[in-house]
Amino acid sequence: MAGMKCGVLFSGGKDSTYSAYLAAEHNYKITCLISVFSENPESYMFHTPSITQAEEQAKAMGLPLVIQKTQGKKEAELEDLEKAIIKAKEEFNIEGIITGALQSIYQASRIQKICNKLNLECFNPLWQIDAEQYLMELIKNKFKVIITGVFAYPLDSSWLGREIDEGFLKDIKELNKKYGIHIAGEGGEFETFVLDCPLFKKPLEITNTRVSGSGNSWRMEVEVR
Repeated sequence: MAGMKCGVLFSGGKDSTYSAYLAAEHNYKITCLISVFSENPESYMFHTPSITQAEEQAKAMGLPLVIQKTQGKKEAELEDLEKAIIKAKEEFNIEGIITGALQSIYQASRIQKICNKLNLECFNPLWQIDAEQYLMELIKNKFKVIITGVFAYPLDSSWLGREIDEGFLKDIKELNKKYGIHIAGEGGEFETFVLDCPLFKKPLEITNTRVSGSGNSWRMEVEVR
């Protein structure tokens, strides 16, 4: 499958970015990124904190970005995802889609269904990866990833902006043992944003942040350049 032209379903978080990295390592030809900007912060399908900054990440990767807006209503947002993939297929002749799905059958099955309908291959490079091994790979491969949202007890605003490093891995493993928090945030416990990785031509820097929330539900919107 090497050399196949692919579009990456891209949210700017660790999973979609690391999947793009793995695909490139396996010689898939990444021709575009595809982002769905959801108006619904509780979207079932799409990552929402700082999603508009995907444009800056795409620039850092030197890749075109296909943007599709959605109101984020359950199931209806899948039609918007399909529109985005059709647009990418028409504009960039993609033959496959790369996703950052880890364990969510909900996400993976729906994306697979769209790909089947559009006669596209679907690749999930991170599917069923061991969560601890995954975070260790991120650190080893020099991914600079920060936390931009927390949505589970006992996570609070002090976690916002934290980088995924050895200290983070140690702390999140303890919370996994005590409270069942997924080490990679796969249950929606936390959201991330990538500031630098081997795919970027230059690291991004944060120019502004806006924090909102209460209790164990916090978001940090970042602006980068």
